[in-house]
Amino acid sequence: MSQSASVLRRNGFTFKQFFVAHDRCAMKIGTDAILLGAWAPIARVKRILDIGTGSGLLALMLAQRTEETVMIDAVELDADAAAQAVENVAESPWAERVQVHAADVQQWLKEENSRYDLIISNPPYYQQGVECATPQREQARYTTTLDHTTLLNCAASAITEDGFFCVVLPEDIGNAFTELALSMGWHLRLRTDVAETELRPPHRVLMAFSPRAGECYSDRLIIRGPEQQYSEGYTALTQAFYLFM
Repeated sequence: MSQSASVLRRNGFTFKQFFVAHDRCAMKIGTDAILLGAWAPIARVKRILDIGTGSGLLALMLAQRTEETVMIDAVELDADAAAQAVENVAESPWAERVQVHAADVQQWLKEENSRYDLIISNPPYYQQGVECATPQREQARYTTTLDHTTLLNCAASAITEDGFFCVVLPEDIGNAFTELALSMGWHLRLRTDVAETELRPPHRVLMAFSPRAGECYSDRLIIRGPEQQYSEGYTALTQAFYLFM
């Protein structure tokens, strides 16, 4: 996806209501995170946890979408990324509602007694393979420091009974993640398969898991129409954020 229309300031991304700098983050802003932040269910949410916040994008998107009383904790292991998230939050309209924590989420949760109605993560998903240019990028891309079992356990320890844990993953890895989650007692409640066009197979999947059993609602999102314009569904989902919509 071309982001040129939104990149109005150097080393960052300008949205309708906030700016996110990402030059000190290993993983840059991309479509995956924007989809997840716009898609995650927020009905009756009072507290939100963003695991691996990076630049703070998801936390800020959810701050924009929720009421003033909703508080958001954003946890990031990498010190440089966490510092940048702090700056991004401070310059946003929601500085008093988003708290960034530079910490290992496993250790941080052991010291927290809070429960969250919504936990969100754009998690690492690659297995260890080709070496990355920096240790920071490897940490952000690979599951070595936060494997999926650990991530699911962290979410389980902090979710409310009726809460949702939301992730975005490549379609094939998402299927394996779902099998793992179900084996650990989670229930898949929402799933959206994302395809670039109507004729292409899904390449990403958005999923919401809950400790509580219930019906699973599934649908499909197409990003671009026949003439490469953004689809009605994608526009409806993201137009509150993109400047060019």
